[in-house]
Amino acid sequence: MLKEYKTVSQIYGPLMLVESVDGAKYGHIVDIEIADGTTRHGQILQVEKDKVLVQVFEGTEGINIDDSTVRFLGKPMELAVSPEILGRVFDGTGNPKDNGPAIIPKKKLNINGNPINPYARDFPNEFIQTGISTIDGLNPLVRGQKLPVFSGAGLPHDDIAAQLARQATVRGKGEAFAVVFAAMGITFEAAQFFINDLTNTGAIERAVLFINLANDPAIERIATPRVALTAAEYLAFEEDMHVLVILNDMTNYCEALREISAARKEVPGRRGYPGYLYTDLATVYERAGRIKGRKGSITMVPVLTMPEDDKTHPVPDLTGYITEGQIIMSRALHRKGIAPPVDALPSLSRLKDKGIGHGKTREDHADLYNQLYAAYARGKEAQELATILGEAALSEEDRKYMTFANEFEGKYISQGYYENRTVEQTLDLGWQLLSMFENAELKRIDVKLIEKYMPRFRKNK
Repeated sequence: MLKEYKTVSQIYGPLMLVESVDGAKYGHIVDIEIADGTTRHGQILQVEKDKVLVQVFEGTEGINIDDSTVRFLGKPMELAVSPEILGRVFDGTGNPKDNGPAIIPKKKLNINGNPINPYARDFPNEFIQTGISTIDGLNPLVRGQKLPVFSGAGLPHDDIAAQLARQATVRGKGEAFAVVFAAMGITFEAAQFFINDLTNTGAIERAVLFINLANDPAIERIATPRVALTAAEYLAFEEDMHVLVILNDMTNYCEALREISAARKEVPGRRGYPGYLYTDLATVYERAGRIKGRKGSITMVPVLTMPEDDKTHPVPDLTGYITEGQIIMSRALHRKGIAPPVDALPSLSRLKDKGIGHGKTREDHADLYNQLYAAYARGKEAQELATILGEAALSEEDRKYMTFANEFEGKYISQGYYENRTVEQTLDLGWQLLSMFENAELKRIDVKLIEKYMPRFRKNK
């Protein structure tokens, strides 16, 4: 029997306080019937004796305390899942948004999920091809990894997110792959861009989209990544698929968390964010991974914008602690017209050594990216010297490295958003760029690999 109460005592912001409630539990959902007969939905945020704090998904505007009935449903928020969710677009709480039929559920899953037992986790060690050279060649993404993209306001992170959703794939025959894309607090135009892009390229067939718009309630934004990850867990661990989850933009998610924390009058932490921001982000990020004995996997790419391009801001800072690396977008490269403007030097994939090499990508991969990094770093130093002293003051060797850096940015980093390179094409391009150096200068590559892969030797064979 569902319990109904007409004991709403206070409303502030998106929150509602209900008194004299019996048997309520944290995380359970409620229906709120208001004076005009419509029903809104909410979730229990806090229980203290007989007082219950409810967050209202659609917002509290227009709700009259005296004429509202709160119905406690006695269950947590759930998502209806089945293989039919592929190719569909949903709102932030999992309701169809594409005018398609309702999902006939195979089962309903609690959106808060269950944490993966650390002992049951399998180590990420298999390569995912994204088609983007700066990721595949220099910072490889591995199945089960969490690799965030750190961007800034005005940088084209939406384009790189769409490119990842379109192009990412696992190598090997018979491997089922899917993309779960969760957008939080984005504009209507950005939402249409993602939907149209995936639809026009056919990638929508293997994708599930959860869209929370900027004018949707902040409360819904907190549920969106959890709903998306619930869909990903179902596809990965029950349908044996390899799933890439893209969360864009986690900064908007954290802003919603801050808004609700302020409404609850909680003591703020750094920059006004709640003190439990790290723990909350961990409950999202740690749902990615692989489980021993299960074929599927969840790989996660959270996209976040750094306010004022500040890496020490709480959102990128805490994200960096929980995840395994970062892809950093550069404003300077964006101004030069390089797309995607990925800053190769500070970017890092901590698991890159685990997913590459013979049988996974190619035997020359590790030596090659070490040499490319070293040459590009030396070239960037030469570029800075040329800016200060003028190019005429550079040595012949410095000029060569500066030329390499310019070529590397123009050909390797810059590829546009619709060029999908195989990892072999990326590696061959790296060798082609290094061919301007003599063999003796390539100190980080095994001589046997130089003789096997360097273009000038391959032509002679």
